[in-house]
Amino acid sequence: MSTLEIPTDRQVYRTDRGLQACGDSREVLALLPDQSVDLIVTSPPFALQRKKSYGNKEQNEYVGWLCDFGRAAYRAIKETGSLVLDLGGAYQKGKPVRSLYNFRVLLEFCDRLGYRFAEDFYWYNPAKLPSPIEWVNIRKMRAKDSVNTVWWFSKGDWPKADVTRVLTPYSERMKKLLKDPGSFYQPARRPSGHDISKGFGNGNAGAIPSNLLQIPNTDSNSHYLRTLKALGEETHPARFPPDLPRFFIEFLTDPGDMVVDLFSGSNTTGRVAEELGRHWLSVEIDPKYARLSSVRFMENVALPSVRATLLSLERGEVARFEVSSRATPGSPKAPRKSTIRRTSVKAAARQKGLF
Repeated sequence: MSTLEIPTDRQVYRTDRGLQACGDSREVLALLPDQSVDLIVTSPPFALQRKKSYGNKEQNEYVGWLCDFGRAAYRAIKETGSLVLDLGGAYQKGKPVRSLYNFRVLLEFCDRLGYRFAEDFYWYNPAKLPSPIEWVNIRKMRAKDSVNTVWWFSKGDWPKADVTRVLTPYSERMKKLLKDPGSFYQPARRPSGHDISKGFGNGNAGAIPSNLLQIPNTDSNSHYLRTLKALGEETHPARFPPDLPRFFIEFLTDPGDMVVDLFSGSNTTGRVAEELGRHWLSVEIDPKYARLSSVRFMENVALPSVRATLLSLERGEVARFEVSSRATPGSPKAPRKSTIRRTSVKAAARQKGLF
C-alpha cells in the first residue's frame, strides 16, 4: 500500500488496514499520490427536493458539485482502477416527472472528466418504502421507486475485474440441468443468434451475476444500530447495506488493494473492506457521523468502553482498532474481536499520520 500522509487533525480512527478521516473528500483526495487508488465505491447525498440531515445539494447545482469530486478522484485512481457511484432517483419539484440528474452525471463524467463507462448496474431494494409520498402514497399516480442507478466508471479501457469472484448460487432448475444436460437442451444455434454448445452444461462454481443487484436494505438489529441506540446517539439515516460495497470490492479489487469511500457516512464500506483484507480510506465531512462510525469496529466491546472511546474521539484523540477479519473472501466468518488504543493528537502528530 502506498504511504498516505493525512494531517492528524483530520484523522478520526485507524486500523491496521485503514483510516477514517473527517473533512471535504476533495481536499483529502489531493493528499493522495497519483494512481494510488484501486477502487472508489461511494454513495453521495442524492439530488432530492427535500433537504436531509446529512446535507444534499439542490438538483440545479448537483451535477457540477459532484463533478468536482469526480475530477479530484480521477488523478488518484490507477489506470486499472474504478469508481462506482450509487445514485438514487428523484422527481422534478412539484411534478410527477422524473429528474434526469443521475443520467447527466453519467454523461458529464465521461464527456468532461474522461472516465470510461464500464457498465451500468441497478440496485433493487425490495424492502424500500413507497416513495415519493406525493405521487405514490397520496395521489397514487406512480409506482414506488425501489431501484438506484449504480454507475461503474473506469479510468482506462481495461479496468481490473473478475466476475468469477462474485458468482451467484445456481437456481434449482440449473442444478437439475447440470445433472442431466441432455434432458433440458440440444446444442444448436438459436434464432436469436446465440450458439448453445455442449459446454453450456458444464458446471462452474456458480452463475454469472446480472447487473440487477437485488439487495434488501433491512438492517434493523446490527451491532451499529443496537449500540448507538443504547448510547442514545443518532444513527446515520442513509446507510449502505454491506452486500452492495462487498459485491464491487470483491469484483473489482484484489486483497491488499486500496478502496476509498468519499461520502462514508456510517462507514459500511470501510468495515467491509477491512473484512475482505483490503486497505481502505473513508472520508466523512460530518464530524459526528465520522466518530460514531467507529462503533462498527467495536464489536464484542463492552458498552462503557465504547462510550469512553467515543468521548475520546470527541476530544480529538485518534483511536486505533486491532480487528480480526476474514482471511479471504468467502471464508466462514469468525467472531470478530476489537482491541482499542487511543492516541492523543500530539502523539498522533509524532506518527506523521501514517497507517
